[in-house]
Amino acid sequence: MKSAEDLRYLLESIDRKSYPAYKSAQGSYSFPGYLLSIDHVQGDPFASPSKISISIPIDKTGYPSEYADTPYKQTTLEDYLVRQFCQEISRFNFKAKGSGKSGLIAISHPGPEILQRTACQWGPGHVTARFEIGFPANGRTINSGELIRILFDFLPQCIRRVFYFKNRPSGEVRAVSRLAEDQHFIRKELERLGLVSFVADGAVLPRESGVSSRPLKESVPFSSPDTLKITLNLPNHGPLTGMGIPKGITLIVGGGYHGKSTLLKALETGVYNHIAGDGREYVITDDTALKLRAEDGRSIQNVDISLFIRDLPNHKNTCCFSTKDASGSTSQAAAVIEGIEAGSRVFLIDEDTSATNFMVRDDLMQNIILREKEPITPFIERARDLYERAGISTIMVAGSSGAYFYIADTILQMDSYIPYDITEKTKSFLKSYKAEPIVSAPDFCLPDAKRILLSAQPETKKSAFRDERPRRNDLKREERIKVKVYGKDSLQVGKEPVDLRFVEQLIDGEQTNALAQMLRYCLEKQLLWRLSVPETVAFLEKEIQKGGLCSISDSSYAAMGLCLPRTQEIFACLNRYRG
Repeated sequence: MKSAEDLRYLLESIDRKSYPAYKSAQGSYSFPGYLLSIDHVQGDPFASPSKISISIPIDKTGYPSEYADTPYKQTTLEDYLVRQFCQEISRFNFKAKGSGKSGLIAISHPGPEILQRTACQWGPGHVTARFEIGFPANGRTINSGELIRILFDFLPQCIRRVFYFKNRPSGEVRAVSRLAEDQHFIRKELERLGLVSFVADGAVLPRESGVSSRPLKESVPFSSPDTLKITLNLPNHGPLTGMGIPKGITLIVGGGYHGKSTLLKALETGVYNHIAGDGREYVITDDTALKLRAEDGRSIQNVDISLFIRDLPNHKNTCCFSTKDASGSTSQAAAVIEGIEAGSRVFLIDEDTSATNFMVRDDLMQNIILREKEPITPFIERARDLYERAGISTIMVAGSSGAYFYIADTILQMDSYIPYDITEKTKSFLKSYKAEPIVSAPDFCLPDAKRILLSAQPETKKSAFRDERPRRNDLKREERIKVKVYGKDSLQVGKEPVDLRFVEQLIDGEQTNALAQMLRYCLEKQLLWRLSVPETVAFLEKEIQKGGLCSISDSSYAAMGLCLPRTQEIFACLNRYRG
């Protein structure tokens, strides 16, 4: 094992040489208290920064084992360390000068959601942090003196302050772990109490803007209606009151700009835990909940949408429906079926982003256009069966159509961001209202879950399949699949783009990075032609559970930049691949 002094000597020896000489520094070096690895060296100062990792024995960090003795607490601790390391290294960012990305020190920058990332991994035996450094240069001439400052001065300070428990405010770390325990407790209580979501009194739901995740200052704190108010006795916080949304069909109504969509958005992001101070740390939703919407133009592959659409005039088979350019109704029908396939127990729907003809047909339309002349069975006629026969609840925002009043189990009216339970009032009114719509349809049958995404296997790719995962060097150059990611909303695998703009619960660009690697992995192993979609996702999740997110990466080294998406988003990505 090379020592830190070996690295210092090497860097001094290549000072003022051409930039490629930095490549000789690649390797691992023993520093006091930790191991530093230079995993990849950038080609020039303007290229993507060099990949660095550090590894510290867990027993030397001093962090109590109770803060990482369960998977959810381990993820929370990893998230905390990433946030603190990000804060520390920001003090030294670009303090080392030079051209291009010289002096850059960067790690994942999390939002308010707590997610599993490759930027930090706790165990087994070691805590590993992965980050990037822009190796300094003047033009394309090495300035190793500045890199020595980073590696021997700046970085050790940051490591000592973050990864050694004695240097952290003990109360701060304890509070993070206790919040995670309380959030986990609420999630377990949802199932026991027959709830799909819990929103704590005092929660701050509005955000600063549509592009900001920070809580809106001077917003109206959430206050639950008495009829839905429950008290949970959390293990650390103690008694906490809030609104429990029961299983079944819940309708959120009210005037425009009164907070309907704000509440739904909070429920939508409640599938993730949030950090303290976000305002939504005690907004907890069933972690399988799926936001549904119309998505004109998306690809659909071999989906059985006959539950909602059948008897098309062109006699196209809707039991195995495919299109490269879906309409609003077909896309939303496919989204429901794909959600069932993904194991979602709750559907979240906003009228504003739904296809009207998919959601409801009013009384007049039902009488003029008879059922046998209309291929679409609207969602209102399937929602009750979805709950009673498939165990899938629905939470829906409605502002223009009152038809869903007839099937709702719970009706909430938002008034100036305050919810009121108007279920009994509405049901009483409906008894005297004569225009009752059709709210059920015959022939409810769940689709077969053994759908294979792609039916044809390209000849040019067959040699890429191995019984074991192929190493990149095992694949011929022309068989390697390149991956590009464009922010959070889109990716490209090979020459095929995948549009994820309307996968609304995808909340971090690193999740998109991970999805791109998963899709590439599936293609190189030929999974999409061999296995059903659920089998493919199960295979991916098993591989990740066994070897971590890095196991599905196309790199020979583990690096930051990947973040674990939910099962539902993995399904969504695969289903939007056109093939």
